Formats: sequence, C-alpha cells, structure tokens
Amino acid sequence: MIDTIINDAEHRMDQAVVHTRAELAKIRTGRANPEIFNAIQVDYYGSKMPLNQVSNMSVPEPRLITIQPYEKTLIPVIEKAILEHNLGLNPTNNGTAIMVPIPALSEERRKELIRVIHRLTEEGRIAIRNVRRDANQHLKTAQDEEHISEDEIKRAEKETQELTDKHIEILNTDQEEKEKEILEV
Repeated sequence: MIDTIINDAEHRMDQAVVHTRAELAKIRTGRANPEIFNAIQVDYYGSKMPLNQVSNMSVPEPRLITIQPYEKTLIPVIEKAILEHNLGLNPTNNGTAIMVPIPALSEERRKELIRVIHRLTEEGRIAIRNVRRDANQHLKTAQDEEHISEDEIKRAEKETQELTDKHIEILNTDQEEKEKEILEV
C-alpha cells in the first residue's frame, strides 16, 4: 500500500515536471525554435488543427523559422493565426512557404519573459507540493485503516519529501537554464 502511494506520487510529480518543461519550451528566446508554435491552432476545413499537423516546420537559420503548409490555401490562415497569437512575430510568405524571422529580444522583453518563467516554474513547484500533500494524506488514511505502524508512515513521508525535493530541484535547474538562454545576447 505504501509503495503504491509513493509510486503514484512520483509519477504525478514527473508529470508536473514534464508539463512545466513543455510550458517553458513555448517561451520564445532569441533563437528560432518551432516549439513556440505548438499552441497555435489553425482552421482547417472547418475544424481546428495544431499548426504542426498541417505543415512542416524547419529552422534553416538560427533566427528564422520556415513553415511549409501541406496546402497553399493554408498560407493566409497560418499567417493570421501566428499574428493573432501575439508572439511578437511578423510572418511573411513567398507564395509557397511562410518565413517567420525571430527578432532579437529587447531588455524589457527579456525581463518580462523571466517573470513569466518564474511564474511557470512556481506553478510547477506548487503542483509538486500538492502531490506531496495528497500522498501524505493517503499515508495517514492508510495508517488508520490498515493499522500500519507510525515508523513506516514516517519513513514513507520522508521518502515523499525526498521525491519532492528532487523534483523541485529539477524545476529550479530548468528555470536557471531558461533564464540563461533568455539573457544570452
């Protein structure tokens, strides 16, 4: 029973880290990264489709992303979706593909992005701490219902805390790396 609770907590903490990393990857840095378009949906024959399912994206140069739609009729739709998403990018097209130049970040924009990174990382930490709280509640319930000794519960709580510390440290490291990436000129 205790192992099940701890394994579940670890799995949920891993999911929180994966989610936070995915959110951090969407933040635009000075370099071209097609992942910034992951949240963009385009209207494709009456239904919303992710941009990466209706086009090929490539990075031919460090500050340029090229989007090659599978159908030329999607070019204006994709351009409009990128502009509406407020990424601070201005797409252009050559009739067959869309070029999205990635401008250098201003100092003010860098500070704003760092605040966003801190907020996203803190949300991840909160999620991990919530998982720890839930696991500890399950352990207390298991102690009452299944007559598990207090020593075993304390050991399990310590293990849960170690998992929490490990996962929060992973998020802290990811935050520092993303900050360095943004501050890089």
